[in-house]
Amino acid sequence: MSERIVRLNELLKREVSKILLREEDFGKEILITLTRADVSPDLSNVKIFISTMPESKRKEVIDILKKDIYHIQQELNKKLYLRKIPRIVFLEEKGVEEAGRIEELISMIHKNESQANNNQL
Repeated sequence: MSERIVRLNELLKREVSKILLREEDFGKEILITLTRADVSPDLSNVKIFISTMPESKRKEVIDILKKDIYHIQQELNKKLYLRKIPRIVFLEEKGVEEAGRIEELISMIHKNESQANNNQL
């Protein structure tokens, strides 16, 4: 990945985060994290991955963002001075959920190993 794309990913993630913090209200019980931005090589689209706490609210948050996408895109267009502003697409971040599940499985393995070692003594 080129250095320009990497910098653009970070810029878009930061600016969309600021817009969401200022413009959107999801309530006090929902925490939203923009985990990453992935700009297409032709700079026409940017996929922005969202993670939420609690995870059960993720679909609700994505639906709200998709409904407000036009306004968010307009705010981004005002903020950035680029020849071509990528079109935003919000997606669910599945990696965080998978990482949590892997961590849980590793913990269970360690617990089982400890119990097996204790039983051998």
